[in-house]
This record gives sequence, structure tokens and C-alpha cells, in this order.
Amino acid sequence: MYNIKTLNKISKIGLDAFSDKYTIADDCETPDAILVRSAKMHDYAFNPELLCIARAGAGTNNIPSDRCAEEGIVVFNTPGANANSVKELVICAMLLASRDIVGGIEWVNSIAGTDDVAGQVEKGKSAYVGPELYGKSLGVIGLGAIGARIANDAIDLGMKVYGYDPYLSVEAAWRLSAGVKHATDLDTIYKNCDYITIHIPYMESTKHTINAEALSKMKDGVRIINLARAELVDDDAMIEAINTGKVARYVTDFPNNKTAGIKGIVAIPHLGASTPESEDNCAVMAANEIMEYLENGNITNSVNMPRATLPVTGDPRVCIIHKNIPEMIAKITTKVSANGTNIENLVNAGRGGIAYTMLDVQSVPDGLANAIMTIEGVIRVRIIK
Repeated sequence: MYNIKTLNKISKIGLDAFSDKYTIADDCETPDAILVRSAKMHDYAFNPELLCIARAGAGTNNIPSDRCAEEGIVVFNTPGANANSVKELVICAMLLASRDIVGGIEWVNSIAGTDDVAGQVEKGKSAYVGPELYGKSLGVIGLGAIGARIANDAIDLGMKVYGYDPYLSVEAAWRLSAGVKHATDLDTIYKNCDYITIHIPYMESTKHTINAEALSKMKDGVRIINLARAELVDDDAMIEAINTGKVARYVTDFPNNKTAGIKGIVAIPHLGASTPESEDNCAVMAANEIMEYLENGNITNSVNMPRATLPVTGDPRVCIIHKNIPEMIAKITTKVSANGTNIENLVNAGRGGIAYTMLDVQSVPDGLANAIMTIEGVIRVRIIK
């Protein structure tokens, strides 16, 4: 049996995805895995039994992924599970950025109960007009699961679409419409696009991707959408650009004390993934990632470990998390041979300073795991029989 701890309310459909090998509780003291959404874990004390953490969502800023790697804990996320939910809200955000729909609705509510509302609307509606999307240029920064969907739908809306992603995978490229123009740098997006939407992960190197310098290169009256991460946009620079008219409207899913209530900024209360379908999809994917790792040792969609999978053959499997340093494979295989068993299959993958090795062996002699743990640089050894 495996113990799963939940730190947030998780979709029932996701929890139901676990087989009867699993016990799920929010008060488990010795979990094998943790399923989390937004709970902050940077000060969390990990129990020795903990093998993995799955975030039911794409962002993992609430999880100390580097510390987890050092302790041999795999951190999963669920990229693409909420892609359709976010995509739909981006389309909505583009419309909100075009016409002052929010301001118009607020104005109509303010005249409710007064004389001749219909007549006032006909006289006052011109204050809320804005351009159509058709024929305009959209720049999509980041062409992953969400960005690619937005680009394709924008083509269907009759927009000219520029896409920028220096790390575009072959799989992602296949998802893109042939009508999407490939931008080789951000400046191409900035100088050509009437609308810009950003969909890249947040890390130190991407902090304030949209800053004063970037804004200065954009068209006057550009409309910007950020439903990815708050830190990707410099709020001070954005507010200044709104005040000068450089940016016609900014739609963000991450309101704060600076941006809330600013004229020209449409602040949405973090609704990007807030659909029941998205929550179900994320929870199911997270559950499947946990089960595949605990039962078979396979790693997919980890943010702190390399991707590594082996078909299940029925042989005992040795799973080793170790530092990505020279001669580790030779040292591991030597220990296995010295302990009297043969290797049937092997996979090794590295990611930065961390590597993961799986071995299918004929048998598991007593003391094999301890022998491997004596190798300098080995962080964790687990045997699945």
C-alpha cells in the first residue's frame, strides 16, 4: 500500500484515479507522495519516506524543487492539462483588451433604475468602442501546450500570428498551424504585433520579460495579455506605459496592490485554470504520474528530474537518483555485478546536476541497495519488485 497526502482540495475525479493500492488522506504523517495545488511548501519538513510531489497544475513556484532534488524527491507538474481552460480565457482577454467591455458593463450598472436606460445606452455606448480582432497581428511568446492552441485559434479568427519560442519542441511544432509566422527574436514580436500574449515559465531569466525596454519597442497602442505568471511583467513599467498611452490596455490574471483599479488595466482574479474540467484534468494527470513513478519508477513531466522511462518487464527494478558526474554508471553497474546479479535493461538520463538511472535486474541480493548507496554522489536508491 502507498500513502498519499493531499495539501489542498483535490478533484474527486483525480482522487478516484488512484487504484486500491493507495490510501489518501490530508493528515497522513508518513506519505509516499504528496498531491498539492497552491499550498506553499518552501518551509515544509519532508518525511524520509516521501518519494514524490505532484502539483495539480503547471506552475511549481510553491514547491522547493531544488531542495527536493537534493533529497531525492521527484516533483511533477501537469503541463497541458489546463491548456484549453487558459486558452479560452486568453481569447476572452483579447476581446476585453479590444473593447472596454468591463467599463461598459460597469457604466450600465451605474445607470440602472434611472430614466430611459435604453436611450442613455444608445447615446453613451461610443465611449466603450474598440477594434475587432480580425486582420490584426497577434504575437504569442511561448508556443507550448497553451501558446500553440492560442496561435491556432487566432489564425481561425482571421488574425496574423507571430510565434516566438527558442525551445520549441518537435511535438509542439507539429501542433502549430502552418499559418503561424516564426519569429526568431522577441523584437520581431514587439515591432509587428497589435496584441501580445505571453506563455512562458517563470524563472530568474524570464523575470520581467515585459519591461520598459521591451515596451519601448512595441507599437503605440499595443494590447498585452498576461495569464501566465505575474512576475513576467514589470508592473511599474506597465503602469507607466498605460499612463502614456503606449499600451492601450493590459489584461492580467494576477492583480495586486499596484495593478488593481488602474484605468486601462483589466485585472482578472486568477481564473486561468478555474474550470471544473481543468481541475479534473490536472488531478487525473497528477495521480497517473504518481502511480507510474511509485509502481514502475518511470518519470515524466518532472520539473527537477530528467525524463526516464523503461517498459515494465516484470523483472525487479532498481531506481537510483544521483549526481550527474562522470563514471557513475560504471560504478553502479560494478556494484550490481559484485553483488551477484545481472542487468537486463538500463536507462540513464541527466538534467543539470541531477541524473536518474533505472536498472532491471535478474534478482535483488540482500544488501544491494545499501551497496549502491555507498557510492559517492548517490542520493537515493529504491527497489521495486
